[in-house]
Amino acid sequence: MKKLAIDCRMINASGIGSVIKGLLPYFVNSSEFKCYLLGNTDEINKFLSDKVNGDLPIIMELKSKIYSIKEQFELILKIPKCDIFWSPHYNVPILPIRAKKRISMVCDVNHFAFFNRLNIKQKVYAKTIINLCTRIASVIITISEFSKNEIVKYTGTNPNKIKVFYLSGDKKFKIIEDKSELQKTRDLYKLPYKYLLYVGNVKPHKNIVNLIKAFRIVNEKHDDFKLVIVGKKEGFITGIDNIAGLIKSENLEDKVVFTGFVPDNDLVNIYNLANIFVFPSLYEGFGIPPIEAMAAGVPVVASNVSSIPEVCGEAANYVDPYSIDDIAKGINRVIEDKNLQQELIKKGFERIKVFSWEKAYSEIVDIFRK
Repeated sequence: MKKLAIDCRMINASGIGSVIKGLLPYFVNSSEFKCYLLGNTDEINKFLSDKVNGDLPIIMELKSKIYSIKEQFELILKIPKCDIFWSPHYNVPILPIRAKKRISMVCDVNHFAFFNRLNIKQKVYAKTIINLCTRIASVIITISEFSKNEIVKYTGTNPNKIKVFYLSGDKKFKIIEDKSELQKTRDLYKLPYKYLLYVGNVKPHKNIVNLIKAFRIVNEKHDDFKLVIVGKKEGFITGIDNIAGLIKSENLEDKVVFTGFVPDNDLVNIYNLANIFVFPSLYEGFGIPPIEAMAAGVPVVASNVSSIPEVCGEAANYVDPYSIDDIAKGINRVIEDKNLQQELIKKGFERIKVFSWEKAYSEIVDIFRK
């Protein structure tokens, strides 16, 4: 039995947290690995409480913040003697540890792709740690061919050192038949009866500014639609580019709904209630939200850049995310063409069959074996 140590500090984060949660139950229930989990004991136990067949794995309390100098020293002390240490992020230990192999997951290199948007401290840290990561790790794993090519482009890493596996959406994302349950969610979050849905955070590459400007154009033709944005409300309102000011200047104050943070069970219902899901991102290593939307039977309008076409295949109506007019045109097309809506929904159900956490686990374990 191989001894595997996993850094689980980001288990409740968006993005990387979804990867940890998707794969962790398979690892801890495997007869192939003896797992040691590093992170917050209460958070890990809460997640695994109903997902472990037998005893809970050994948890090493690790309190250091991600990206801190302190974490580098605490990792040395807390990582046990093991065959593999897996860091689900690029903050791989740069000092000697008691693991035979270090495997790091680099989901994307958007720090390099949007380098000019970083401050000096961020630039130095990103360039130093990501380059160290690609050199020190025994293997780099990433989540799309697009990200693999980007890592090679920006770091010069040998492509043979980089292995790809695909992510998945959670099985809870599906069609919800219970209309009363859906109505409760609509009432709870004060959701409109017709809306475009965006799910994500406020980072610049998510392209929220262009989405809001495009929605203003859409609303000129379809004023019965609203835009629902799921994410931490404070981040959107006080975050980049003065989103609140932009909404006011576009006369959309009564047309844009911010839900704030939404737990997964409610999010499933919010997807089900949506008319169209919009994913205008400029840069994604993979992009799980479109998969979740497809599983809930929602037609998807998505960017035609980065990994998004690789993930969505033929199951999205693609737009140029740098063109406000093209985003609006793509949304209007789906609103107005009922046949296209049904075609996208049908293709979405087919597309999601490509992805599963079981398959992702099988692919990543094969990498670990080799």
